[in-house]
Amino acid sequence: MNTLKEAKTLIQENIRDYGMYIALFVIILTFTFMTDGLFMSSRNISNLIDSAGYIAVLAVAMTLVIVIRHIDLSVGYAAGFMGAIAAILMTQAGMPVYITIPVILILGIVIGLFSGFLVASIGIPAFVATLAAMLIFRGALLQVTEKTGTIIIQNDTFNAIGNGYIPSLLQFNGLHLLTLLVGLVGIGFYIYIEISNRRNKMKYQFDVVSTSIFVLKLVFISAIIAYITWILAGYNGFSWTIIIMLLVVVIYHFISTKTVLGRHIYAVGSNPEAAHLTGINVKKITYIVFGSMGMMSALSGILFTARLQSATTTAGTLFELDAIAAAYVGGVSAAGGVGKVTGAVIGAIVMASLTNGMNLLGVGISYQYMIRGGVLALAVIFDVLTRMKR
Repeated sequence: MNTLKEAKTLIQENIRDYGMYIALFVIILTFTFMTDGLFMSSRNISNLIDSAGYIAVLAVAMTLVIVIRHIDLSVGYAAGFMGAIAAILMTQAGMPVYITIPVILILGIVIGLFSGFLVASIGIPAFVATLAAMLIFRGALLQVTEKTGTIIIQNDTFNAIGNGYIPSLLQFNGLHLLTLLVGLVGIGFYIYIEISNRRNKMKYQFDVVSTSIFVLKLVFISAIIAYITWILAGYNGFSWTIIIMLLVVVIYHFISTKTVLGRHIYAVGSNPEAAHLTGINVKKITYIVFGSMGMMSALSGILFTARLQSATTTAGTLFELDAIAAAYVGGVSAAGGVGKVTGAVIGAIVMASLTNGMNLLGVGISYQYMIRGGVLALAVIFDVLTRMKR
């Protein structure tokens, strides 16, 4: 009884963190029931996560941009443009994949740093600076693809990034063995991190949940990871898109929670003036965050272009809005200073699940846009209400 009471209190006090997981769980249950289990089929879950990949990496970096009280509207067409440049380098310049990808990522960093320069050094509001950049990249994308309209990529290595799967060492009862091993390692890594964090908190006499609640949390999250791994192992296993997305999340989560840079980013977002007075270089943080956003735009462009196996004139359309929506649904605060990169990924999966489920049910595109808009509005209202209660 005490355990249930403590769990209820824990959820109420951390509703911002747990709300998105509850929403995702409800969405999954609803669509699974309404599609007679088709929604949770191995093929559909694999396609769903893959389709969320290029938005998820954008949402992760966008979270940090919103945390420092800015916005980047250029990321969509920037991703489309850089994806087109990657296609041109490989198809027309004959550049190999292992050189093309680093070049595009560096180009993304440069583009992001330029936006950071306009915002931090020139003082242009981020909304205006990135809106201008969005129009520029839209025109640049049309310019580089105007001759053919679509640039077909026939490089199997590059295309595998968006469509390929990790190799199967062995089939175990029809399941992808390497995927099972990766999932097992992921569960072990998660448990290790949670136990390590708990020990550190207890070492410095911070409040921690009871052992029973802690164990319950470990079992619940581990069961979810195991179930998703099992589902994917029944199809083709983990795709390279999923692996890349997970690596991005792990790296950004580590930077944002375990490093001085991460603490400085959240300090700037909470109060830029106070952060400046304590000696934090606010301009430097702005440059780093926008440079990171540019790099993730490049990665998103690579993932999307590889998934389509071509660069098109419409690539990147509405990516920025999907990324912003995913970040807000994932719990980032419009007031800045609050938000987790893990939440952004969950937000991206929530939005992708809505689209996927509605497509399976044959819901019209007009209603889809209205429903997704309603979900975004509810996420922001939820953010405002939870801040008012505090």
